[in-house]
Amino acid sequence: MSITSQADLTGLQRVSEAVGTTLRQMREYAQPGMTTKELDEYGGRILAALGAKSAPQLAYGFPGWTCISVNNEVAHGIPSARKVLQEGDLVNIDVSAELGGYWADNGGSFVLGTDIHQHQPLVDASRHILRTALSRIRGGVRIADIGGLIEAEARKAGFRVIKNLVGHGVGRSLHEEPSEIPCYYDRHNLKRFKKNSVVAVETFISTRATLAHQLSDGWTLTTKDGSFVAQHEHTVVITDGQPLILTEANHIWE
Repeated sequence: MSITSQADLTGLQRVSEAVGTTLRQMREYAQPGMTTKELDEYGGRILAALGAKSAPQLAYGFPGWTCISVNNEVAHGIPSARKVLQEGDLVNIDVSAELGGYWADNGGSFVLGTDIHQHQPLVDASRHILRTALSRIRGGVRIADIGGLIEAEARKAGFRVIKNLVGHGVGRSLHEEPSEIPCYYDRHNLKRFKKNSVVAVETFISTRATLAHQLSDGWTLTTKDGSFVAQHEHTVVITDGQPLILTEANHIWE
């Protein structure tokens, strides 16, 4: 969507604060021995207390309040009472919600407890690359150029990018135009970021694989070769200068 009034900005700030707060508190709550369903239900209670509705449930009938992906799962992991979190797991929580007719999307990967499997460099790269990408985004910049930057920064850090998962427009629904903000240079994508538009920019940084594949559950995306993937995502408003990061309440830069 494109922001046309102060009411638009206020509405987006409210829902963005809700998802950012939920993501931050879920991350702080997570601990070894907890199931992903327990963690998800905790997040659902926070969203409800803030008056927000789960976007994946509302838009797509997703079987959970939030998406929680663990280790080799890349995205859209279904919360489960059978999935128990372990020390050193690579965990990704993706929180998106609707509040007052506005939608926001926010995500972040982290290592649970002690980094016994050495996932932290991947997480740090994803976080750093998103920050770098956001510092270059402004009205008029080609989307493909930002994708190229993300891919180049990943390669520089010794990683690759997932090419079939993308960022997207957001605001009045969960997925809007621009429908694809990739993590690589797509020469066929001629679109540019537009001032006052709202987008969810995300990184999918991989140890090896470049594609994610859907499992038979119809939701969970994983890599075929066992690669690990870290993702970070912010909802932002495009300006003539640095974008306004609406979901900064989650402190994913730390």
